[in-house]
Amino acid sequence: MTGPISDLSATTDRPPAAAWRNLVMATLGFGLTFWAWNLIAPLAGDFDDRLHMSSSAQSLLVAVPVLVGSVGRIPVGALTDRYGARLMFPLLSALTIVPVLLLIPAKSSYGALIAVGFFLGLGGTTFAIGVPLVNAWFPPAHRGAALGVFGMGMGGVAASGYFTPRMFKHSENLPFLVLAIALAVYAVLAALLINDRPGRPIPSTPLAQRLAQAGRLRVTWELSALYAIGFGGIVAFGVYLPTYLKTWYELSPTDAGTKAAGFAVVTVVFRPIGGWLADRVHPAVVTSFALGVVALLAVVQAFDPALTPGATICLLVMAAGLGTASGSVFALVARVTPQPQVGSVTGIVGAMGGLGGFVPPLVMGAVYSAKNSYSIGFMLLSDLALAGCVYAYGRMRDAGRGAPAEESRAGVSEKVPG
Repeated sequence: MTGPISDLSATTDRPPAAAWRNLVMATLGFGLTFWAWNLIAPLAGDFDDRLHMSSSAQSLLVAVPVLVGSVGRIPVGALTDRYGARLMFPLLSALTIVPVLLLIPAKSSYGALIAVGFFLGLGGTTFAIGVPLVNAWFPPAHRGAALGVFGMGMGGVAASGYFTPRMFKHSENLPFLVLAIALAVYAVLAALLINDRPGRPIPSTPLAQRLAQAGRLRVTWELSALYAIGFGGIVAFGVYLPTYLKTWYELSPTDAGTKAAGFAVVTVVFRPIGGWLADRVHPAVVTSFALGVVALLAVVQAFDPALTPGATICLLVMAAGLGTASGSVFALVARVTPQPQVGSVTGIVGAMGGLGGFVPPLVMGAVYSAKNSYSIGFMLLSDLALAGCVYAYGRMRDAGRGAPAEESRAGVSEKVPG
């Protein structure tokens, strides 16, 4: 009797072929829309040469898309619970084309750039579409790694940092035209290839009520705080690191963008590692260790080491820690959140993560304007990372224990459709 039951459990725990197709499409869409979301940051130095912005004005310019994309995840996550990723992914990808193309006439006016940056925030909302899609298709034993792979879509930030300034240097309109075409092609492919898991629970309650229910879960805000530190740190570095390297280490905009892209690549590589570790060790323990590493290295960077090798090592190891923490936190979301509420909780947690990236560029710009130093900003990052390290280990390491096993047993009677 144990033989058949074991075989059935093994079959249930194996992701169906459709799961991998949807994971690939979700990751690709996430990457392209994140490239769009981060279009302004790599070009901020070029815009500054033309518009002569102050440090604070430049920080605001790169932070506006982050704010809108972060807050927008809340309704987008709830709408994904209701209407599914098959509708939401192609729709949001197609809508993002509009602000991407509007950057062509807007690049000579600061006010126009701020306005277009507001709508460019649409690109940052797709995170709240992909997480519930991947979470629904993959069984519990594989969710951490799958969500980590989906998180590699953050590589859109790295691609933007590397390719956008080079294409802009070749032709000022080229990066916007190339990305608009890529988004249009993806929107068509997504409409054809993405499909929601058959039989997924569809909430019937109004959007506001579902968000209120997600907001009443204590774990929503605990996860939000941890993700604001982990992913917020990634977003903050992604949008402000080119400015920091250009201002403090006197690099050219292209070199600064290239090194910032290297930072983003490391976060992308370590995000699935964080998810993979979270499938084997409790996600809170992985998160705690990763944030502890970030806290230590942020203190070292606050003392302004030389770019080579000191600052390079510090920044890359911090990237690894932040990437690992981001992957493990969302493995924890999948572990403790009821399936019908994953989109709503993801929207709130993702919003807090993005908002965690909105504030630091403004703080760094203001501190540098006032003190001509970035050290205070790095010490604040260290304090936050240390607080997250202690909280994750002290309060979260027992959260959701046994949940994957229980859900796997439930899956014996309700097989994931393939």
